[in-house]
Amino acid sequence: MIAITHIGLSVPDIEGAIKWYEEILDFKLIAGPYSFYSKDESKHNMTNDLLGDNIIKMRNAHMISGNQVGIELFEFQEPRITKRKMNDLGGYFHICLIADDIEQLAEKIESSGGKRRSDIWNVWEGKPYYLVYCEDPFGNIIELYNRSTEIMYANKD
Repeated sequence: MIAITHIGLSVPDIEGAIKWYEEILDFKLIAGPYSFYSKDESKHNMTNDLLGDNIIKMRNAHMISGNQVGIELFEFQEPRITKRKMNDLGGYFHICLIADDIEQLAEKIESSGGKRRSDIWNVWEGKPYYLVYCEDPFGNIIELYNRSTEIMYANKD
């Protein structure tokens, strides 16, 4: 069996992102933030293997959700990467979280500097499976489900 351990997200301010993910989504910081500066590393290192030789300086931290799936936050300092452009949808472009009350959490996200991107959608007519699209204050899309992916899609009929 293969399982997801974590998703990497780019943010312009790692301290602000850690605070937001802790306070708004109840994630817990488990490691970092760590700093990377290529001039202090050996020529062959994990960061440049992952991100390429153009990354000179960055910071990262690991956070964990309630079901032990994590996020790894990256603050790219050199070259500087600020808020994600929403028309840049190549590769991974959102995370999806399960919440007991997606309406309440969407309001909390919006009132804390994030954004609500959609109304609440009923995924399958006649079934109690709902979602809403939001955005964190750093431009990352957060989809909220009221049930797990397995329940929502395995029980559509």
